[in-house]
Amino acid sequence: MTRFANAFAKGPALVCFITGGDGDTASNLDALVAGGADVIELGMPFTDPMADGPAIQEANLRALAKGTRTADIFRIATEFRQRHPNVPLVLMGYANPMTIRGPEWFAEECAKAGVDGVICVDIPSEEDAALGPALREKGVSLIRLATPTTDAARLPKVLEGSSGFLYYVSVAGITGMQQAAQGSIEEAVARLKAASDIPVAVGFGVRTPEQAAAIAKVADGVVVGSAFIDIVKQYGDAAPGPLQDYTASLAQAVHSAR
Repeated sequence: MTRFANAFAKGPALVCFITGGDGDTASNLDALVAGGADVIELGMPFTDPMADGPAIQEANLRALAKGTRTADIFRIATEFRQRHPNVPLVLMGYANPMTIRGPEWFAEECAKAGVDGVICVDIPSEEDAALGPALREKGVSLIRLATPTTDAARLPKVLEGSSGFLYYVSVAGITGMQQAAQGSIEEAVARLKAASDIPVAVGFGVRTPEQAAAIAKVADGVVVGSAFIDIVKQYGDAAPGPLQDYTASLAQAVHSAR
């Protein structure tokens, strides 16, 4: 929680996502931090990533083809925490790998690895008992998703038990394909911030520094994912340099937006 608070207290935060096991993940993570990432999201590869577009779907398949398993994700997380003691780390993925051994096991592994938060795409807030209590017991934030279809009646349930930050999915679709109109983002962020004190980060479809800067003017954070995955796909093991350069361009835009 302290790492999240510090990351968002400095102003708009840049949240960067890559898939664990895709490319040289440790070096890629280091490149994101060196480029100015404030929060890291590490994707847990999964066979049926329903919220993700083609880029992240392909990254999942590349990682799984290399034999990446949940144990590898926790090893990557543990080693990241040793190298970067102050950068918040979030695991993002789907319910099966998080619950198949029991939520208590998963929460314990998160705590041991120094993971700050978890985003589980396919456990809705109404089914919080499947994972939420175990994570909170270990001091791991459950980061919930709000979408353009999250209405005023459901929003309190989404916010209940949520901490770290609220991830606003700006489009009713999959990752990497399109970005919502700026006006709709501003309206949604204002509504979410009026309902909660936790930071609001906006993602899905953000690719350019200009897009990131516009969102950072109104939101507490900007999430970028598929664009990083495209770099990993293009450059393979040589991705860290281009990743760092691209991250730096986004970080400059986000951090100077206000």
